[in-house]
Amino acid sequence: MNSALAAFVAGVIFAIGLAIGGMTQPGKVAGFLDLTGDWDPSLMFVMGGAVITHASLYRLIHQRPTPLFTAAFSVPTRKDIDVRLLGGAALFGIGWGLSGFCPGPALTSLASGQTPVLIFVAAMIGGMYLYTVVDTFWTRPEAAPRKEPSPRFSPPPASAFQGPQDA
Repeated sequence: MNSALAAFVAGVIFAIGLAIGGMTQPGKVAGFLDLTGDWDPSLMFVMGGAVITHASLYRLIHQRPTPLFTAAFSVPTRKDIDVRLLGGAALFGIGWGLSGFCPGPALTSLASGQTPVLIFVAAMIGGMYLYTVVDTFWTRPEAAPRKEPSPRFSPPPASAFQGPQDA
């Protein structure tokens, strides 16, 4: 089984879990976020189940020298909390609270063909594109300190281009 097929199978299992947990219904998310009204704690139990599963299997899986279907584990190395992380988390939370969807359940809900889901996914894709544009603008080469690339080969000395008449 190659890595693309393994990722697809994992995605299908994730989608089935979201559907069984009712997380593809924006009303469930709204019910969880409505602390002063008719609060629905089911999202907390779904998230708790995911955290417990991850916590119990992470160390076991990382005892292997390599993953099953790729050459190396892809684990984030940054541990700092910066403005980009906080801004992204806030934007994610605002979008989730306003729409009732986060990306996984939204992609799973695409199968329903409902207009709100289609609008959310289109906006999500547009936001991802906008991010690449803004990130490219903010990190363009003239804004960042330049490091000269090392040449693949050293140019010949200037004397190599001089003929006998130039000497």
